[in-house]
Amino acid sequence: MNAAQAAAAVNISRVRDWRKGSSRLGAYLAFAFIGILAIATVAPKVLTRTDPYATDPSAAFTGPTLAHVFGTDHAGRDVFSRIVYGTQQSLLIGVLATTIGLIGGLVLGLGSALGPRAADLVLGRIIEVMFAFPVILTALMLISILGSGAGPLIVAVGVGVIPDTARLIRAQALKVRSMDYVVASRALGRSKAQVVARTVVPNVARPIFVIATIGLGQTILAASGLSFLGLGAPPPSPEWGTMLADGRDYLLIAWWISFFPGMAIVLTVLSLTVGARHLQRRLEHR
Repeated sequence: MNAAQAAAAVNISRVRDWRKGSSRLGAYLAFAFIGILAIATVAPKVLTRTDPYATDPSAAFTGPTLAHVFGTDHAGRDVFSRIVYGTQQSLLIGVLATTIGLIGGLVLGLGSALGPRAADLVLGRIIEVMFAFPVILTALMLISILGSGAGPLIVAVGVGVIPDTARLIRAQALKVRSMDYVVASRALGRSKAQVVARTVVPNVARPIFVIATIGLGQTILAASGLSFLGLGAPPPSPEWGTMLADGRDYLLIAWWISFFPGMAIVLTVLSLTVGARHLQRRLEHR
């Protein structure tokens, strides 16, 4: 190996070390932010003592200060306290919608991958047709039928993410079904139901937590977008999408009303995605 090749090898090694270090740092920051979200959900009073619904017209449109770190909105309500208390609503909507999507995805995905060929043809076509519609469009169609509000929003977003979840679970089930230990289980004389219940399903269930975590960020983003359009929790709810909508008429004079809820949404989705990808790599390594 000449000097140029040795230098190139050293540079490549440094780049790899830097990428590993930055990836690890990103995962730590993501989990730290998720921890803050957990505190805001379970015990919001630990982070703020201010009532998120308390109005003070004399303090309306106050910019970020020591008294109001994220400023106040048009009614004089503290933006920081509303974001903290809104964490519970936004995450609850996301968790419930993700649960609906996960249950529907399990039924369609496992039924398509492990059922008879006729079931695979039917369910596979259903998944493809549903996947052709974006989550927001599917949710809008369902909300137009069910009406607006937090309940219909949860159902609409949950149904909207079913096809994406079903495709991932179907792909994982097909992969596991062809593994050697599944073939060995069949060779031992176990019935198909026993093989599916004892061998296939447990190994398919391993990445479901990662899928659900990534999907949680997607559902929170979709629900916030629909709330921004006025189809979610009505004002004065501190739900993040509703807060974004509250500040859109005052962007030129009070940018902080929409900026900080928007940052909360971005950081939450980013943290959940980074954390889930980190867990996925750890599981694949094991």
